[in-house]
Order: sequence, then structure tokens, then C-alpha cells
Amino acid sequence: MAQTHGSKQQAQRLEQGAESLRHGAQAQSRENNVSLSTVSHADEPSQRDESSRLTVRMENTYQLGPTKPFPVATVNHILEDVLTTYLQEAQYDPEFCRQMTKTISEVIKTQVKELVIPRYKLIVIVYIGQRDDQSIVICSRCLWNPKSDTVSSYTFKNSTLFALANVYAVYFE
Repeated sequence: MAQTHGSKQQAQRLEQGAESLRHGAQAQSRENNVSLSTVSHADEPSQRDESSRLTVRMENTYQLGPTKPFPVATVNHILEDVLTTYLQEAQYDPEFCRQMTKTISEVIKTQVKELVIPRYKLIVIVYIGQRDDQSIVICSRCLWNPKSDTVSSYTFKNSTLFALANVYAVYFE
């Protein structure tokens, strides 16, 4: 009988030990689940996402200004050509103009980048609005170095719409 009672106690201890091991393993797996990150949904990375991950390391050149000035006249010709080409025969439509501002700004940015002007960051802004015997004032303010930073601007008008394109060139030291 003592032998049976001892084996029952031993069996209970083994069950308690096994149960504590199970609870410990579950707690540990819960901790692992908490510390692990999972992705439930991922979109395909866009071209911009991939390019933003790439970092370009440039050595310090100790160059405080541009070697040649920004070609404002050339950029003005680009602005005039692009706005005239895309909007010469266009009629004002809000949806069409919304899409055209994106298209025109990308075309301008691409053509100005093809000039390969070193160490300038470019900002291209295009406004398109309806001409309906009303007035509008568009202005901008920038904090920059007037010796190296500049802006190029062109205004286009036809019978139903107006467009203003600005290219801001900021020197990257």
C-alpha cells in the first residue's frame, strides 16, 4: 500500500512537472509571438520606394557654390515649349487639368534633368486654372541663398485656361 501511495505521489509530481513545462512552453511561445513581427499584407514596392532606399554617399568637396550658374533661359524655353505643346488647343475641364498638371510637371522635370546640371535639387510646380473673367494671385516664398538658388517661371494662356509653371533650383552643398 505504501508503495502504491508513493507511486501515486510520484505520478502527481510528474504530471505537475509536465503541466508546468507545458505552461512554460506556452508562455515562451506567447513571448516569441509577441516579439516576432509578421506581415499580413504587402504591396509590390513601387519604383520610388526602391530608389528611396538607395543612398548615395558623396565625398565632401568643400565646394560652397556652383561651378556654373543655373541656366534660367534654357529652362524658360523648356517651360514655354512644354506648356504650349500640351495646352495650346486644350479646353478647361477640371479632371483633364488635374491630370495634365501631373503629366506636365513630370515632363518638365525630366527635360530639365536631361540638362545634367550638377548638385541642384529641382522642384517643379504647375498650376492650371479656368479663365472666366476673374483674377488670381499666385505667390511663393522661399528661404534660400540668392547667390546660387533660383527660380524659372512661365505663364501660358489660351481662351479657356491659364497655366503657370515654376521650376525652383536649389543648390545642394
